[in-house]
Formats: sequence, C-alpha cells, structure tokens
Amino acid sequence: MSCVCVSVRARVCTVRLFHQAFISFRKYVLEMTTLPADLHIILSDICCGAGHIDDIYPYFIHHAKQIFPMLDCMDDLRKISDLRVPANWYPEARAIQRKVIFHAGPTNSGKTYHAIQCYLAAKSGVYCGPLKLLAHEIFEKSNNAGVPCDLVTGEERTFVDLNGRASGHVACTIEMCSVSTSYEVAVIDEIQMIRDPSRGWAWTRALLGLCAEEIHVCGEPAAIDFVRELLYTTGEEVEVHTYQRLTPFSVLDNAVESLDNLRPGDCIVCFSKNDIYSISRNIEARGLQCAVIYGSLPPGTKLSQAKKFNDPDDPCKILVATDAIGMGLNLNIKRIIFNSLVKPNVNEKGEKQMETISTSQALQIAGRAGRFSSKFKEGEVTTMHQDDLPVLKEILSQSVDPIEDIFVSLSQVDGLYFVCNIDDFKFLADMIQHIPLNLRSRYVFCTAPINKKQPFVCTSFLKFARQFSRDEPLIFAWVCRHISWPLAPPKNIKDLVHLEAVHDVLDLYLWLSYRFMDMFPDTALVREIQQELDNIIQQGVRNITRLIRATDTAITDALQPQSSRQGQTGGSRRTASNAYLTSSRNQREQGGTGELMDSSLTSRLVRDGLLTPDLLRQLQREWSKDQKQEFTNQSTHDREHHNNPNKGKRRKKKK
Repeated sequence: MSCVCVSVRARVCTVRLFHQAFISFRKYVLEMTTLPADLHIILSDICCGAGHIDDIYPYFIHHAKQIFPMLDCMDDLRKISDLRVPANWYPEARAIQRKVIFHAGPTNSGKTYHAIQCYLAAKSGVYCGPLKLLAHEIFEKSNNAGVPCDLVTGEERTFVDLNGRASGHVACTIEMCSVSTSYEVAVIDEIQMIRDPSRGWAWTRALLGLCAEEIHVCGEPAAIDFVRELLYTTGEEVEVHTYQRLTPFSVLDNAVESLDNLRPGDCIVCFSKNDIYSISRNIEARGLQCAVIYGSLPPGTKLSQAKKFNDPDDPCKILVATDAIGMGLNLNIKRIIFNSLVKPNVNEKGEKQMETISTSQALQIAGRAGRFSSKFKEGEVTTMHQDDLPVLKEILSQSVDPIEDIFVSLSQVDGLYFVCNIDDFKFLADMIQHIPLNLRSRYVFCTAPINKKQPFVCTSFLKFARQFSRDEPLIFAWVCRHISWPLAPPKNIKDLVHLEAVHDVLDLYLWLSYRFMDMFPDTALVREIQQELDNIIQQGVRNITRLIRATDTAITDALQPQSSRQGQTGGSRRTASNAYLTSSRNQREQGGTGELMDSSLTSRLVRDGLLTPDLLRQLQREWSKDQKQEFTNQSTHDREHHNNPNKGKRRKKKK
C-alpha cells in the first residue's frame, strides 16, 4: 500500500511541474518579441504544416529545466527521499550477524550494570547514552577499572592516549556514535527514547547501524516488541533478559502538605524553575539547607549539587529538582515528593501546553527513591498536595504503553518508522537564511544543538554564522568580547540565568569547533574559561537563596508605589517572592506559608527581563501623572454639571 501511495504522490508532483512548465513556456513563446532563430523556424514549419508538434519538445524541456533546475536531478532526489528500508543504509552492519540482547527492567534494577560488565570484559566496545553525564560516568568507570576508554560528545573529545590514538573502548552521546567502526560489544542505553520526536533518530541509527558482534540494549520492557519488530527486517533475533527492581519503593497514603514536614533524604520534584526558586527559598527560611538541580545547569554544577546532597557529612539533606534527575545522576534519595503532576509540553503545532505526566515519566522519577548502594534501601513516593496523591497512584498503577508503529506520510517511509521533528532545524534555517553560506556549512549550522528559548544563545548563533560567512576565524579574543569575559559572580537570578546562557554559547563554540576546526581554532582556551564559568555558576547555585532575595528586593522596590514607599514606617508588606515567582499551581498556598503567588503582567515582564525596575518606576510616575490629570478633568466636569445640570440638555435640544 505504501508503494502505491508513493507512486501516486510522485505522479501528482510530475503532473504539477509539467503544467507549470507548460504555462511558462507558452507565455515565453507568445510574449517574447524575438525568439531564437531555430525555434522560430520550427514554429513556422508547424504552423505551415511542414513540421510536427513533437519537434518543439526539446525546446520545451530546455525551458523547463531553466525554471525548474531540480528536473536535472529528479532521479537522485527520488532515491534520497526513499526512506522505506533504513536498514540497508548500513552495509557494514548488514555484512555481519549481530547478537542482540535486550536488558529490560525498571529504574534501579541493574539492567545497565549487567550490560556494562559485558562492555568492560570485551576487547573493544562502545557505550551510547542519552546524556553527557552518562557518557562521562562510563568514561570514568572504564578507566578506573583499568580499561582505557575515550570520551566523545558533541562538544568534547578526550583521548586517554597522550598521542591521540583511539582506545579500544569509547563512551559517547548517542548522536556521536560511529557506525563505520567495528566493535566487539556495543551498549545502547535508554532505548525507549527511540520514540522521541526530536532525538529518536539517533537510537534508530545506532540500533540498525552499529557494527558490533554483540548489541546490548537497555531500557523499559515496553520497548521489547518494537525492537523485535524493527530487527526482524534485518534478520536478527532479540534475546531478552528481564530484571526486577533491586530496592522496592512504596506510594505513601498521605501527602507532605507542608515544607515543615520534610525529612533528610527528601527530593521535591518540580516542573518549572520558578517553583524551584520558590520552594528552595521557603526551605532555607526554615533553617534547612537544600541542593538544587535543573536541566539548564552545566554538567559540572549538577554533579557538584549531587555530591553535596549525597555527602553524609554535609548539612544539606534535601534536594529540589526538576525531572532532570530521572537519568544521569546517582542520588541517595529516600522519598520522592511530586510538587505537581503537570508539566509544560510542546504539541505537534509547536504550541506550549500543560499535560499530566505519563506513566513512563512518573516511574522514571519515582524510581529514584531508594538506591541499592545507599543507606536508603527502600524508597517512598508521595505528593506535596493531598489532592494530587490519588492521581499519582492512578498513574503509577497503569502499565506503560508499548511503543507503537507510527506512519507519517511526509516522505517515503516504511510503516515501522516516522520522520523526526525538524522544527528546531527549520527555526535555525530561517534565522540564518539571509547569511551567505555554502550548502554544507548551512546544513551543519542548522543541526547545531542550541536552546532556542534563550535570546542570548540565538543572538550568539547568528553572530557566529555571520563571522563564519565573512571567512573570519572566531578567535578567543573575539569570543571574550562577545560574552564580556571575565564575568562576575551572579548577584540575582537574572544574572544566574544569563551565565547559564553564556555556558550554552561556549558549548556551541566547542560543538562547531569539531566541525570547522580552522574557523573555531581556540578550543582549549574556550574550554578553560568554560570551566571557570562552571565554577562561578556553582557558586551562584550554592547561594541561590541569597540570589532570590536580591531579586525579590529589586522587584519589590520597583513594584511598590512611590507614595506607599514614602509613607512606609516599618509596616508589614507582601514578600516580593510572590511578585517574582509564579507557581504552577496558581493561587495555591506554598508549604503552609500563607503567601500566594502573583502572576501579574508587571511581575512577569520584570521576571523575564523585558522591563527593568528603572523603566517601571518611570512608567509609574507617568501613570500617576495621567491619573491625577484624569481626576482633575473629571472633577472640573462634575463641578460644571453640578452648577448647571441643564446645560447638556439645552445643547442637545438646540442641536
């Protein structure tokens, strides 16, 4: 059926091009004042009956190729867009009979451990993980075990051999794995991410293309049938090893309800940074210390905060984190507390919406409670708010939906595959459309992994492309001027967010440096200042409560009317954290403090950096002036109306 659809679609495309070319050619013949002599003679012969209509065909084709240059390579384009048999793209892998072992189990079941043991025992191997943190962990574990191992990520290449020779083992992020190198053992971690609309292609490529005698696949049992069906097309069988959780976890019958009820080993999971800021401040207001982990922090800062939380001698016993803890970090957590069960998501139209977390997501997070090698042998899971608890129990009681076959008719794809989401690619392509780059360079720039939500990162990306197009190398001094290096420690949350964006910009430089070494030459120097920046960010996160207080003070001063500031003599006032921090559960009391979160337009504009406190004060003065003028005008009108109530009526009658 798919072949029939493809055939019909190709025929429709050809007919459309033919019709457009015909109209253009007819217009060309009828409206041109002078035609080429040979074409004029043929047309005259046809009109006189001395020639045949077919004689004009070569001229029509020549004209059509001028207005549609792709007609010269239609066969090549058709081959490129034929995505029906991806397995055939990897002849090296198809030339050997691979043994595929699926290690299936929940979080903390030892499935990855068993796969890594096979990896370490092999003569050569590759580990493919979803995160830089996981690649770093295997890199260190291998070398500590006496197995020389290199590290390859999008932004980093580390060779243990001083002469730069490749080791037999390599740990990499999955996008960077080589499908042309032969290995004895390959490990593909978190295989369930093959269904991810944006990154799933990398797992598909690794599963089909890795040239290894043994492929060890680790992930959720829900992916078993899909992997089996995918590898059926390659003639490879899948051997399944099932694992049970090493340490149990239980869902409690009561919610925490108040931050006063926190205990050592607790981890509060939030789905927004604003909630993290709010909760961490309220925790430390109670005399407790907490560690903070969220997605946009640099890897070094995440590891530093994880170490702080895990250290039994450190007074920090509570962790506040996003779902970034779901994978990549070893944490000694006793109790997972869901602050909310809804998280922002982007739908197929690119619109942001709030959705209840899936069973797979809930299990991934809840599974961090209790750890086999820690003092917390049994984990506990609950919610912050009582009305969320039955919802959480319902989510966790459901089985994880198996990965289904998806067909998307965006190209010639087989029913087992779907075309990945290329919205980010298109976003970057639109951004640099006006910059003169050759096709290969433009394509590489469009595949750069950047956070398009960060304006400074997007601006830097644009400047990088512009400098590159002028054939001017991006040297260290240029980068330092662009990011205003050296940078001071953050004084408030806005400063911290900016430093995180700068870290992302340096990541972008390093990523591009491995694609264009001559144009991004100062990799070592950039990596040095990135490490310094990581330390500055770590310092800021350690003092995150102080940063929040500083931010609150600035915004409170700006938001408070001038008259009330002049008349204030120490009376109680609303805390500024309520003006700055917007809870995902609007107008709900946080931790029993009785302080409601404010989501006013003014506070959001200040929070997002779109309105500075100085501009806000100026606007307030203008508003105050306008209001006084309006009040004066209204008073004058009222007095006139009171003195002569029939004035308006007489005017109306006269009119």
